[in-house]
This record gives sequence, C-alpha cells and structure tokens, in this order.
Amino acid sequence: MNTREFGTRSGFRVPRASIGGMRLPQDDDEAVALIRHAIDSGMRYIDTSRGYGDSEIKIGKALKGGYRDKVILSTKWSPWVSRIHDTDDASESCVRHRIDESMRRLDVDHLDFYQIWNIDTREHFEEATAHGGMVEGIQKAIYEGQVGHTGFTTHDSVENLLSYMDAIDWCEVILVSYNLLNTRYAPVLAAARERGIGTIVMNPVGGGKLTEESVYLARIAEGVNAVSVPDMAIRYVLTNPSVNTIISGISKMSDVDEVMASAASGPFSPEEMARIDAFLELVSIEHTGFCTGCGYCMPCEHGVDIREIMYAIYDERYWGFSQGARARYEGIKGAKAEACDHCGKCEPKCTQKLKIMEEMQYALSRFGEPALV
Repeated sequence: MNTREFGTRSGFRVPRASIGGMRLPQDDDEAVALIRHAIDSGMRYIDTSRGYGDSEIKIGKALKGGYRDKVILSTKWSPWVSRIHDTDDASESCVRHRIDESMRRLDVDHLDFYQIWNIDTREHFEEATAHGGMVEGIQKAIYEGQVGHTGFTTHDSVENLLSYMDAIDWCEVILVSYNLLNTRYAPVLAAARERGIGTIVMNPVGGGKLTEESVYLARIAEGVNAVSVPDMAIRYVLTNPSVNTIISGISKMSDVDEVMASAASGPFSPEEMARIDAFLELVSIEHTGFCTGCGYCMPCEHGVDIREIMYAIYDERYWGFSQGARARYEGIKGAKAEACDHCGKCEPKCTQKLKIMEEMQYALSRFGEPALV
C-alpha cells in the first residue's frame, strides 16, 4: 500500500488505512489471525489503549513471530477516561506506571507512540501539560527509550484545539473524529498539518452509522462512482490532504479487505468532492434550520425528551436513516412524542423557531407504531 508522510515531526510514513484495536474478536486465536491479516494486507500503524479490555494482550500475541518489526505500535491512557486504580491521576509518576503496564500487556520492549487519551476540555489539557504532569512523564519515557513518540487523541472543541496548536511543540500526532456526518474538525486537521503534526482520523464511517441503509446517500455514492456508502465515506476522508491515515475498527476479515479496497481506490476528483459537499451543505443544520440540540426547549413538564426526538427526526428526514432513526426513537429513556399534550410552552424558547408540536406529531406518525416486519 502507498504510504504518506506521518507529519514531519515523527519521521514515520504510514499507509492510508491503519488498525484500530477497539473491536477485536473475543477469541484470542481469531483476533491474532485477524491482526496478522491486516498487517499482511498493508496496514502498519496500530492504535490500541489500556482501556480497550484485553486489546493490548491480543495485539501482543499477534506481534510475535516477527510481526512487531512490521508495525508502528501506539497505545494510550488518561485517568479521566479509564481509571485503573483509585489513586490514578494525571501525574508524571502515574503515567510512567501505565506505560510500564501497557508494555507488559503488549509484551514489547518499547512503544513507538504513547498518547494522552482524549483531551476533551481545557482543564484536562492543562492537567496533562502541567509541570510534573503526563507530558513530562511521557517525555522522560522517550528519553529512557521506552517510548519513541507522543501525541494525543481528542474530542475537545475546535476553538480550544486551535488555541493549543502553538503550545504543543511536544505533540507529534493528533487523532480526531472526522467523517461525512461530522466534518467540524477539518480546521484542526489543517492546522496540525501546517505544523508538521501527523494526523489520524477515527470513525471514518461514523462509528458504523454510515453502514445503515440510506436512499439519499446511496444515490450520492452512485453518482461519484463509489461501490457503496461506506466506500464513499472512507474515500471522502482520505481525499482530504490534511489526513495522513484513518484507523478502522476491525472485527472480521472483510473489515480489513473492504477498507483496504477503498483506500486503494484513490481520492475523489474535485467534481466528485463538490457533489458530495453539496449534499452535506444541503443537509447541514445551518441550511435546514433544524434543531441544534441547544436544549432551551427543555425540560418539558410532561417529561418529553424533545431533543432526542428531534435528533431521530433529523436522521430520518434529512439523512434517510429510517431504520436507525426508529431505533434511536425507540431507545429514548424519557417520555416520547405521545406524551406531548400540545401545550406549546416549548416553542417560544426554540432558538430556531421550530414548530415543535408539529414535529412531535410527525415523530408519532413515523416512529410511534411498531415497524412492520
């Protein structure tokens, strides 16, 4: 598989598709065979975590027999995502313990990358980068030869991330979510690329959502000569010049084969990207004027979960995810649309000036009855 420079700070090159270790098969032998199939197929970068169950252990088994030398191995941890012991914190000493533990679980003598897992707020960024914090601990592990490189994964706001960029000279790679359903991190990817930081994209198929049936998306995929909606989703992400590689969660052999085939198909043409982007603009909240999820309409005195109902309507009406929208509606824990008594108290609070009572009636008509089998 063709490789791409992994930023300019790390010195690595990576293939367009990489291994995500979150959804490996439960059976060890099956997981080992799958990981080795992915490596043999051209995947090189492996992303795992201390918090992914026994993923590290399975990967360690797969890397025996010479496979360790074929990969770029990365794991990650933070106390705010996965507290292993009650005393865990964002200190230098604690992250050193976690590094040692991951190396034992992976059964390796060094890690190519050790990343801070999910910097999601400014507070967590400041904890990680404080004197005596995680970054200093990882840097000492790098100096001592346990770790080669570092970076972080994130779900923080775009505004926060852009403000960190000139203060993270220690960061060599960054991992964000980016896909057809969520392109908001595009400016972060571009800013990272400008600074030589390697970029990794998770959830290129929207966490599996883009595998759901959608007449609208299928029509767009056909129009850009993609073999399927997931194929279109992967190629859309990889067409972005600021994306170095994607990590794909693998649980079966076909997961590897399909993502590799999509990566090998190459980028979309400017005309094809324009067609996809036109659809994304058409269904965007800004264009539709639909619910932003601000929650000002809540709480409803009858317990109706207006926001979740509106999310289900949006998925069904604009994206064509009929089955997924119904499942989302049926999974709402609060009161559903049938509890709405049309009091109208929510509507004056809506920043989008939506006719919420009519939308509740729409939801009832679309999702209120059991699906026909």
